[in-house]
Amino acid sequence: MNIAFFLTPKKDVAYETVDSTMRQVIERMEYHHYTAVPILDEEGHYVGTITEGDLLRKLKNTPGLDFSGTSKVLVSDIPTRTCNRPVHITCNIEDLFNTTLHQNFVPVLDDMEKFIGIIKRSAIIEYCFQKMYHRQAQA
Repeated sequence: MNIAFFLTPKKDVAYETVDSTMRQVIERMEYHHYTAVPILDEEGHYVGTITEGDLLRKLKNTPGLDFSGTSKVLVSDIPTRTCNRPVHITCNIEDLFNTTLHQNFVPVLDDMEKFIGIIKRSAIIEYCFQKMYHRQAQA
């Protein structure tokens, strides 16, 4: 099985760039009800993941920073603790499944190391559940 079966393409992924502001990240996460989003550089390479925790730590550890000031803080200036390990579109299904054990989503890269989308752990769980349920229904 090809991992592309599980891919949510970049056009359907909420992500930010290194030159986005902290406020833009907060608003995107709130709008989509996400707790983390991928961060891309100006060439479209995956550079990391920013989480709600990263945003809260930045707010807590920056004296005088309030919500209005978040529009002046760049994503590139926010320390992150999580970097979801990316995989290449050509990786095997076993490596993908192993990676999703430790991450809610897996960034996917093409042969040019460009970000092309994500694979959500929930998509894999749903697929496995459907296979298991279908098998039990046939028994």
